[in-house]
Amino acid sequence: MKTVNNLFSDIGYVSINHYNEELCGDHIEVLNNKENNYEIIVLADGLGSGVKANILSILTSKIISTMLCEGLNLEECVKTIIDTLPVCKERKVAYSTFTIIRIQNNEKAEVIQYDNPKTILLRDGKNFELPFYEINISNKEIIKTEIDLKENDILVAFSDGVEHAGESINYNLKWKRSDIIDFLTTFYYVGFNAKTLATILLEETNRLYKNKPLDDASVCAIKIKKRLSVNLCFGPPEIKSDCEKMLNLFFAKEGKHIICGGTTSKIASKYLNKELEPSSNNLDPEIPPISYLCGCDLVTEGLITLKKVLEYANDYLLDNKAFEKWSYKKDGASLVSKMLFEEATDINFFVGKASNAAYINDTNLGFDKKMSIVDELTKALEKMGKNINVSYF
Repeated sequence: MKTVNNLFSDIGYVSINHYNEELCGDHIEVLNNKENNYEIIVLADGLGSGVKANILSILTSKIISTMLCEGLNLEECVKTIIDTLPVCKERKVAYSTFTIIRIQNNEKAEVIQYDNPKTILLRDGKNFELPFYEINISNKEIIKTEIDLKENDILVAFSDGVEHAGESINYNLKWKRSDIIDFLTTFYYVGFNAKTLATILLEETNRLYKNKPLDDASVCAIKIKKRLSVNLCFGPPEIKSDCEKMLNLFFAKEGKHIICGGTTSKIASKYLNKELEPSSNNLDPEIPPISYLCGCDLVTEGLITLKKVLEYANDYLLDNKAFEKWSYKKDGASLVSKMLFEEATDINFFVGKASNAAYINDTNLGFDKKMSIVDELTKALEKMGKNINVSYF
């Protein structure tokens, strides 16, 4: 990837369905064009709810994002989709509305919208009104803006199921755009990542609907942050003499350092010539306690801890319900999850391939399970948009 700055676009999104509908009428598509160093985000809202809305929103988002990735400009893509999708004969409105955001090199944003609520930009803890202007494409009024981005900027796009969410089909005038902005600014300085911010807003939306949404609702948040590397060492190397080589490479990496595994932490303690101090606090009976080692940001047990981290990662990729656990708890699995999900943009895994004799006959915690956890966790983190590198020893 071409990188000319030290910024990263953290992108997170989540949706809820109309009450009693199995499919969501909204769809969010995210594509990364690494060659030209830009991300494309399309949030499409199909008319109504259910199967038809679901199909139309998927078609809209996939057509637009694919065309943009192929190099067409925004106006050409919008014209194609408007000319392609039908208009509802009864309501005289488009079968799908949309928001398109293109982030170039993590420092410039183009936003183009058709009948969706205006995208919000939070900057320095306050609302920053995006300078939208109107353009006419295929006789449709489209709004567009282009803006330079800064570190800690947060863009939030959402479907109209979020705005005016309430208990009846009438607009809830106590939950307007200005209220959504006030709600989001409360969390600006907390440090949550994009997915968690989107989840928090959508949970509040669902609460206003009394957990029975009268419309599909989707939120996509984009947070511009500094790149941060997190390095995770898991297990001793297959050949004992490679211990120093592995730890030389591990500690030479910039960023934060996590050691996972009892044997690995003892090897690191010897390498650093520092005392390993076990924690006396057992914060979660299911997760072994952490330890402290000068020179490491976090030291945890291995397989059981990372198995829980993988569980949290898979939940994160779905509806992110478990964030209320790992974002506040202080056990090893929660702390690893927070560093990998919330803080890291680039993650380097150093994986030792030695078998643990204690688990030699345990299919749930043996060598194959260890390799499986590493494989599944790295794939999940890549789906979160993290840059992943894995080295085996």
